[in-house]
Amino acid sequence: MIKIEKVSVMNFENAVRGARNPLNSWSRMDSYYDENGNFVFGENDLALATKLARAGSDHRKFLRQIFVTMDITAPLYWWKEFDTYKVGTVANSTSTMHKVHSAPFSRADFSCDRLTDDALAVLDSLIAYLEGERQKFVETKDKASWHNIIQLLPSSYNQLRTVTLNYEVLINIYYARRSHKLAEWHTLCDAILALPYADKLIAVKGDTEE
Repeated sequence: MIKIEKVSVMNFENAVRGARNPLNSWSRMDSYYDENGNFVFGENDLALATKLARAGSDHRKFLRQIFVTMDITAPLYWWKEFDTYKVGTVANSTSTMHKVHSAPFSRADFSCDRLTDDALAVLDSLIAYLEGERQKFVETKDKASWHNIIQLLPSSYNQLRTVTLNYEVLINIYYARRSHKLAEWHTLCDAILALPYADKLIAVKGDTEE
């Protein structure tokens, strides 16, 4: 499972102004903010932005200045793959080392939506053991119990991270992961396509181009 919340997109205006710097064409800027404070591309700015976005990474540097922040809750096995994207991303996570013992373990802490009944029974057994060790550690502070938790914690354990990316990184993620066998990537790709102007600035390669 994956949960995506608190999505914010920032810096459209500054990014578009920068895109006009090479030709000193600032006088053609026609974007504005609506009554709710949302950035709205004008016809001129959208035409330029779309042209640059489709021209390739060398020409669309302005996309690196459109920032997206989101809270993502996902299993450790997914975060391991996400960590491939080191350039242009920043993430602050909840601390497994410091907080894993702070609340009782339950199924809700794990991505188990695709497990078979047999596998769920195994997970439930492991959860019961982890909870027993957690209680021991809370009561005694015995590091052996804490290490039992850390070293047996399955990769399906969910972690929350607040992530900041930019539209250029999201292009890379979308085209690299939209057909991935992990369903979590499909959910993230759907969220990417729901961002403002994603159809013009992120889904720029066409359905048949990878």
